[in-house]
Amino acid sequence: MQDMRLAKTSFCIVDSQSVQNASSAEEKGYDAGKKVSGIKRHIAVDTNGLPHAIHITTANITDRAGAIEMFQNYRDDLSNVQNILVDGGYTGKPFAESVRDILGANVEVVKRNELHTFAVLPKRWVVERTFSWLEKCHRLWKNTERKLATSLQMLVFAFVALMIRRF
Repeated sequence: MQDMRLAKTSFCIVDSQSVQNASSAEEKGYDAGKKVSGIKRHIAVDTNGLPHAIHITTANITDRAGAIEMFQNYRDDLSNVQNILVDGGYTGKPFAESVRDILGANVEVVKRNELHTFAVLPKRWVVERTFSWLEKCHRLWKNTERKLATSLQMLVFAFVALMIRRF
């Protein structure tokens, strides 16, 4: 993933997905918001929905903490990003300041205007589409891996297969 550099004036869209664990998984946490016991996949994608940073944590890690860990791990790959687009789960001044310290990027939170209504949020649909691409890989429906590192590699393999199919 080191070769996939973002353009100088680009932005990145960040989101996470909680995934239920199978009984064989050793590392798991509980995401009370989604009521899921398992892992959480954090990804940062470009405007085409292609990944530039992927991080796997246990589900009990908050979206903000997982995204900050991801940004620290992929600091060099995301060094040209100027804006980070996130949903309401990433609100807060401490998160925005951490992103500014790590990447030097601004955080833009896209919020819904009305609660309990469906609306396609501008530009946020790109990362949701990326998660739906991953759902086509049957092995990723549940986390069946014992280690988080193995879960990360399975996610990378799914993205490689996706990109090969596009050629």
